[in-house]
Amino acid sequence: MLLNLLLLLLCLTSSLVQASVHEYQNGRFMTKGNAFVFHGGSEGIYSSSPSDNFTSDSDSVSFIRFEKIKFLRPKEVSNRSSLPIHAVVFEVEDRENIGGSAYGGQRAVCCSSDLAKLGVCSHGDIIHHPSIKDSSWPQVFGVSLSENELFGTLPTRSIQITRTGMYNVYFIHCDPDLKDLVVEGKTIWKNPSGYLPGRMAPLMYFYGFMSLAFVLLGIFWFSQCARFWREVLPLQNCLTLVITLGMCEMAVWYFDYAEFNETGVRPTVITIWAVTFGAIKRTSARVIILMVSMGYGVVRPTLGGFTSKVIMLGVTFFVASEILELMENVGAVSDFSGKARLFFVLPVAILDAFFIIWIFKSLSATFKKLQTRRLLVKLDIYRKFTNALAVAILVSVGWICYELYFKSKDVYNEHWQNAWIIPAFWQLLSFSLLAVICSLWAPSSNSTRYAFSGSSGDTSGEFEKDDYTLTLIKPSPIPSHEVKNLSETRPLQADKEESEKDLEEDKRE
Repeated sequence: MLLNLLLLLLCLTSSLVQASVHEYQNGRFMTKGNAFVFHGGSEGIYSSSPSDNFTSDSDSVSFIRFEKIKFLRPKEVSNRSSLPIHAVVFEVEDRENIGGSAYGGQRAVCCSSDLAKLGVCSHGDIIHHPSIKDSSWPQVFGVSLSENELFGTLPTRSIQITRTGMYNVYFIHCDPDLKDLVVEGKTIWKNPSGYLPGRMAPLMYFYGFMSLAFVLLGIFWFSQCARFWREVLPLQNCLTLVITLGMCEMAVWYFDYAEFNETGVRPTVITIWAVTFGAIKRTSARVIILMVSMGYGVVRPTLGGFTSKVIMLGVTFFVASEILELMENVGAVSDFSGKARLFFVLPVAILDAFFIIWIFKSLSATFKKLQTRRLLVKLDIYRKFTNALAVAILVSVGWICYELYFKSKDVYNEHWQNAWIIPAFWQLLSFSLLAVICSLWAPSSNSTRYAFSGSSGDTSGEFEKDDYTLTLIKPSPIPSHEVKNLSETRPLQADKEESEKDLEEDKRE
């Protein structure tokens, strides 16, 4: 209940954010060939039924609306009339219908003098050809600046979308004197079901499904913890933290998309909360898996000298992951805006690789220790844990290859309707791995059989020294009489008791 009240408060707070679907403030034009271009946005839009009485107030209509679009030019170039400044709206399949060339020469967007001589177009206009599927597309309209006029306003216009596709809006002009022109205003894009971009729309329902999945996992886990609360181990408390963070993350992401879909405003506060919950959850999950791999709470009571290194790696990963997710999600309203720069992706990938290497090296050392001590029950659960991790890594590598292939073949986002599967897969994979780990370490009446036992004779220092350090100096031979004394004083009784204890645990299972 407290979480729901908090999320409701965040929704009310975020609605005060002054942002629309695509807002332009001091937007600068870029030189592209012989044209000056400003990209106004790209979104996948589902079609709505054509209507003769089309109005943008209808809930079930798809449209792109231009509101208060202004083009401002410097005062020093306002002493003459300008060439037209165009708004160009086209579907990605019709991209080849924008631009042309004379005599098979270089392709241009603006009508050149050679093309004007051929009578194909008028000098300064945007070259475009009718779409094969709909002769009224692409949509091109604009405004000119009169002499001594500092700005021009594009008439308010709503364009109904009657064909499903990835749509693009560009503002283009061909006047070299307007190279310092800026654009202000906003465009509003809408699908039949709301304001979410087409690529994001399925994710709202996906996060609703994942919220339910985490609730079911939480019910199972918390009921087990309540039943066997006397047997709960520190490691199981850590898993409780990860499940709680996962429930919060999925719920906040759902509220983020639902709010955006309802109002057309990306709720910055909720997005930051969702990103932060996700970064904490991913960091906690990796650190816990590393601790389990090192044998924490099972064959060693503490991490010993590795505690500071594990904390440092976790904090570094959290910072890198948080920055990456903030860059990708906060304020993102376009279907092209979710591509983070390589500068922010690389640190997360490198730290992930470091986690994987350290985890499997630690698992190898832990296996050796368990085999040496003949702790068969613990060895069996670690074997299942290792198999689950190995499968997850192999599936991840395969999916990364598929993701690279998908993106290389989808340069223009033509397959935007399936793009939501890529982020959804990673959420499903992490949830599946968490569910497997929870089933292996679920609280039960004999949970203590997995816990560290002081009678085994292991200490944190001995484990760390045995498995993580190398002997650089060859030890000198021990005299025979010392070997005899050493063998007589060896605590065989403790090993015998530990072996008998493990056998009894196996019988109980």
